[in-house]
Amino acid sequence: MSRTPQEIFESYVYAGALTRNADALAENFTEDALFEAPLMPVGAAFPRRMVGREEIRSVMAAYYEQQVEGDRSPNLEKSGHVLHTTSDPDVFIAEIDTVFDGDGTDATVSLVQIFRLRDEKIARLRDYFAPELMS
Repeated sequence: MSRTPQEIFESYVYAGALTRNADALAENFTEDALFEAPLMPVGAAFPRRMVGREEIRSVMAAYYEQQVEGDRSPNLEKSGHVLHTTSDPDVFIAEIDTVFDGDGTDATVSLVQIFRLRDEKIARLRDYFAPELMS
């Protein structure tokens, strides 16, 4: 049975943003996958470009181990997303608004991700978000 874009997206988000499990995250990608964050400046804490499942696994494991000042978990009840399918069944776009609870105030992070699939795995992911959010 084939996985839907929704199922693929949920698996990716659970492994990455929610559990920060680099092994599980990497398993969502093809062996030769390309993961890009084109708005990230060179040398930023969050990687700008990763090529291949194993590089995604190792780079994201190192990133997840970093302690981020003010690191907060997303509030799933307040957060939301919309998936847009395209005329190409292997391409979908995610519009995401993630809300982080704060000390009396919420912070919302909005981003767009473009997924290109092959054999129900992510072959290319372009993640567009404001770089200052990851510093």
